[in-house]
Order: sequence, then structure tokens, then C-alpha cells
Amino acid sequence: MNKAISAFLLLAMVIQIIKPLGLPGLRRRSDFWKLAVVAFVAWSLTLLLRP
Repeated sequence: MNKAISAFLLLAMVIQIIKPLGLPGLRRRSDFWKLAVVAFVAWSLTLLLRP
């Protein structure tokens, strides 16, 4: 699960740099850092919730 989340969010960051996604809050190329924050939070939650 952790690898799938990280691969998906890494792909989204690369796509954001190449061509912005156009979602609210992700309209510029420089907004890829927001995806990095989401990736860090998701990764941290999976580590904390894992038994």
C-alpha cells in the first residue's frame, strides 16, 4: 500500500511539473510542492496506522 501511494503521488508530481493538473490549488507548475506535502502526510499516516 505504501509503495502504491508513493508511486502514484510521485507520478502526479512529475505530471504537475510537465503540465499543470488544473485542479483548484494546482494551477501552476510551482505548486508541485503541495503534492509533496500530501505525499508526506499519506506516507506518515500509513506508517503510524500499520500494526
